[in-house]
Amino acid sequence: MSHSKRKSGSGYIFATAVSALAVAIIAIILITSNSGDDGNIIKNSDLVIQTGDITEKAKFYTVEIDGTRLEVLAVRASDNTVRTAFNTCQVCYSSGRGYYVQEGNFLVCQNCGNRFGTDDVEVTRGGCNPVPITEENKTVTETTITISKEFLSKAKAIFANWKR
Repeated sequence: MSHSKRKSGSGYIFATAVSALAVAIIAIILITSNSGDDGNIIKNSDLVIQTGDITEKAKFYTVEIDGTRLEVLAVRASDNTVRTAFNTCQVCYSSGRGYYVQEGNFLVCQNCGNRFGTDDVEVTRGGCNPVPITEENKTVTETTITISKEFLSKAKAIFANWKR
């Protein structure tokens, strides 16, 4: 008489649970690794962006000012300038989902789906576009862009409902 070996019901459930947990942990790591340019959150200070680190692929910098999390994006445009904006939509910010994800040369609003060319960052104002951080609101040198804590503090209201 032969006995076939197979996993018992509890062994199968345990293996499935461990696999599901591993997938969940990997997903959490991938999601949280998008905080700031190197995983760090800048807290209650100026944001300093190294321009040499900026490419045509947008970088997102997480900043926390007095308990409010904000996000700044920086991207190199086709004219080789570095453009900056708050990663929230001028129209959709109050929804909490009015932030952008890059797809090719476009930033896509996660609330309404509007596609916005990376060359238009900081240039186009109004409508469903990232909130620009213009020259008068930052200090630009050959190697850095500094956005002051004072200016960042003024933008806290547009991130009040943010769900990213």
